[in-house]
Amino acid sequence: MKKKIVVSLVVVLMLASFHPANAQQSAKVPRIGFLGNSTADLEANLVGPFREGLRDLGYVEGRNILIEYRWAEGKYERFPALLAELIALKVEVIVTAGTPASLAVKKATASIPLVMIAVGDPIGTGLIASLARPGGNITGLTSIAADLEGKRLELLREVVPALSHVAVLWNPASSFQVVAEKEVQAAAQGLRMKVLSLGVQAQEQFDNAFAAILKARPGALLVLADRLFLHHRARIMNFATKHRLPGVHAYVELVEAGGLMSYGPSYADMHRRAATFVHKILKGTKPADLPVEQPMKFELIINLQAAKKIGLTIPPNVLARADKVIR
Repeated sequence: MKKKIVVSLVVVLMLASFHPANAQQSAKVPRIGFLGNSTADLEANLVGPFREGLRDLGYVEGRNILIEYRWAEGKYERFPALLAELIALKVEVIVTAGTPASLAVKKATASIPLVMIAVGDPIGTGLIASLARPGGNITGLTSIAADLEGKRLELLREVVPALSHVAVLWNPASSFQVVAEKEVQAAAQGLRMKVLSLGVQAQEQFDNAFAAILKARPGALLVLADRLFLHHRARIMNFATKHRLPGVHAYVELVEAGGLMSYGPSYADMHRRAATFVHKILKGTKPADLPVEQPMKFELIINLQAAKKIGLTIPPNVLARADKVIR
């Protein structure tokens, strides 16, 4: 009789351990990899919206989703090693921003889904087959928009009507930057501007670029959309302010670091939208079946403090078009 009671108690305890609530708690928590181009501090304004997007979809980091962060600190050569770490962790999705990081993922794996963010020309660089049907394991959001470099130069001409010579910082290590630099040259030719083209692909090359600017004495400095320049934005904008070089840059972060103006897609909005792609993939949708989105929101940011420091007055018609003004 005692033996039967003991057996019954064991059975009850086993059944209790398999309560649906316990089974739910032990369910596998999806793990995603976030490959950052610079550092956690410098990309907080982008990671924040991405995490907000996940929370809006019901994900709580550490509870029902895990995020493995890896940071390249502005050094693209670190991508393969960082990706090897994420692949070893068996992440179910990789999220990254920009062309170089996305190309590194494409080279590293053809099976783990990639949600790319703010890639300039995903078709031209061979990342996807088309926006509507990306194919393979890649989807996400592109920052490509018609004549962005031309619009930035036109804005600069409105602010500095007599401008005839502009310096451009671009990264030859990025295939998209090669295309963007050609767009700048074409737009400048149409506006009858001379271009001082400065290819910089490592922090050690900034000194030579700055020396070339001081020698050629252009009237403005444009900084194209590359994470290397985002990482070193304080250094670049300090130089621009010291030498009274206005510019319309690709990233709002450069304006917040002391630059004059920025015009381009809302990168925060694209990071927030990326959460939706992650959610759909985790629910079983194949990346190849998720069309790549183009930017839906563009922002003009003006820094009046920077304008004052370099002795410029922003025309009222330009100021009226600003989405945000730093006073």
